[in-house]
Amino acid sequence: MIRRLQFLIVAVVLLIAAFSTGLAFLFYVVYLCLLAIGGSYALTRFGLADLEAGYRVDHRQGHVGDELRTMYSISNASRLPKPWLEVYNPTDLPVPLPGRALGLRSWAQRSWVAIVPLTRRGTFRVEPMVVRTGDPFGFFEAAAAVGRPTMVTVFPQVVPLPRWRLPNANLEGTHSAPERTLQTTPLATTVRPYAPGDSFNRIHWRSTARLGEIQVKEFDLEQTADVWLYVDLEATVQRGAGDISTVEESLRVAASIAHDAIVENRAVGLTTSGHRVVSIPADRGPRQRLKIMQLLAAIEGDGTTPLAAVLLNGLPRLRRGMTAVVITPSRERVWVRALSTLRGRGVAAAVVALDAASYESSGRIPPQTEDADTDLATQEQRALRFALAEYDVKAYEVRAHDSLGAVLA
Repeated sequence: MIRRLQFLIVAVVLLIAAFSTGLAFLFYVVYLCLLAIGGSYALTRFGLADLEAGYRVDHRQGHVGDELRTMYSISNASRLPKPWLEVYNPTDLPVPLPGRALGLRSWAQRSWVAIVPLTRRGTFRVEPMVVRTGDPFGFFEAAAAVGRPTMVTVFPQVVPLPRWRLPNANLEGTHSAPERTLQTTPLATTVRPYAPGDSFNRIHWRSTARLGEIQVKEFDLEQTADVWLYVDLEATVQRGAGDISTVEESLRVAASIAHDAIVENRAVGLTTSGHRVVSIPADRGPRQRLKIMQLLAAIEGDGTTPLAAVLLNGLPRLRRGMTAVVITPSRERVWVRALSTLRGRGVAAAVVALDAASYESSGRIPPQTEDADTDLATQEQRALRFALAEYDVKAYEVRAHDSLGAVLA
């Protein structure tokens, strides 16, 4: 806009000077300016005519560490070339999609792929594709939007846990649950007559031979395989910033354990104490995995509910044979007492304790000597380990930059 105003002032001054002096040279300059302005306007006016363009995002869901691929295509269906085009997608992704400046001959077509890494979890918006053109002098500009906006959801990073094992719960007898399931589990507890639609691999041949009619097996849920995750997101206990923080580490741990358990056909439940306490009932399968990942992608460490209150409200819902996994950076020992009652109910417990002090000091130059705050944090962390050991609760201590696959083993 400023450039146009400056050019307009110069053109008016030049025009007045040409008519005032009558010099032929000044009239030549005026004619040249009119030709340049007219050509620039025509070039911009028809710069987007007869163009066909589009883009496609290869997937709308991914994990931190994955790559987002966007395919672009643009073609010129006109006899006139398009010497100056700019193509880009506005987006709020942490790493923006790269644009491209190009030219197209008549009847030409261009296609390319833009690849960006997904570096932060959350839900991001990719705006429609913008095709922009203009003139070499910058007098005029034209732009057009193509397509619709696309939402991209980035889940927390899933770390392989090849040696992660759940602690065993105490079960009396062999019957773990009276609840029937359509899924195949190791617990085949009874047989019944065959019904249309039953799978042939469920036929119990010994009972069929003994009774003279086809009998199929019925399965119970294996409660010892059920997992309930408790993620502590109380704001006052969180430390660190960005990817090196207790919030992001807690969500990575929860996502990795949930993914590993669902792949093994376990039922997984989740309770988070973010802005509000949210619980997802225990279930299994890809749909349950999607629910958990969507919740973990959206929540933040801004909760106000202490972990002790979350556990006191949630632990009574656990059935015999389940396993409670608590993920927290809290060094308080009040919530440990809530876990002490689980073993008597046949519910196992495990704690993934994040060393908050290591995340708080990460990225800073370590001091030469430990100060009083560091000593206090070390003592509180040691006292927490002793309290968990007193109640025979399995504990895993995670520090900043640790490998989760090695620690959770």
